[in-house]
Amino acid sequence: MIETSGVIEKEQGNGFYLVNLEQPAGHKCLCRAAGKLTKFRIKLLAGDKVLVEISPYDLTRGRITYRERNAGAPGGRPGGNRPGGPRRR
Repeated sequence: MIETSGVIEKEQGNGFYLVNLEQPAGHKCLCRAAGKLTKFRIKLLAGDKVLVEISPYDLTRGRITYRERNAGAPGGRPGGNRPGGPRRR
């Protein structure tokens, strides 16, 4: 498998994403989310930076294996990810 990074351009529907790859500059690949991403319900949105595995036999199809975190991105919620803040008992 060839592993490279890229940016999601748009969601195609039915679980497919159009990813603009960085390594072969300008190459576009149609990708699906890997099993762990769907199992843990990781949301993938346009503009997210992801790691993609591509088969050497078909360079137009791939699998998204990792979504990079936006550690310094603004808009994080204080008190966790719950809409009402942390749960109190």
